[in-house]
Amino acid sequence: MTPLDMVVTPRGMRFAGRCFPCTVGRSGVTGTKREGDGATPRGVHRIVGMLYRPDRMARPSNWALPIRPGDVWSDDVDDEDYNLMVRAPYAPSHERLRRADPLYDLVILTDWNWPYAVPGRGSAIFMHRWRRPGYPTEGCIGLRPDHLAWIAPRIRYQTRLIVV
Repeated sequence: MTPLDMVVTPRGMRFAGRCFPCTVGRSGVTGTKREGDGATPRGVHRIVGMLYRPDRMARPSNWALPIRPGDVWSDDVDDEDYNLMVRAPYAPSHERLRRADPLYDLVILTDWNWPYAVPGRGSAIFMHRWRRPGYPTEGCIGLRPDHLAWIAPRIRYQTRLIVV
């Protein structure tokens, strides 16, 4: 591990000399992630992107991309675009990225099952805003909004998300 790593433990997430409370999937942490299981995958994950709502916040990093109306994430295991960001209208199963609530105002993308997705292994694992303290995600890492905003500009190319 390096000082640039974000390390998720049962006590929270350590990064840049600080510890942040966080939430994980409703089914806890697993070594055998499956689509829809509600678990957060254990392991070392690269940070591969950052998305943000330009109508709600300033660009958090020079490499962050805006979430546009119609941006969705495919979670249909039978579709060729499984575990990729695509554009609506999109008939297969998907998750809307531009939400009415603030959950995805800032999203940090990991390389879980990406870029060459194995069907059924689980779609994207994001770092995003939590709903409230202690409330689990569907498998992502949830953080307090001000902590997420502090973390985002400090991520570097070498930064990894390590879930133990």
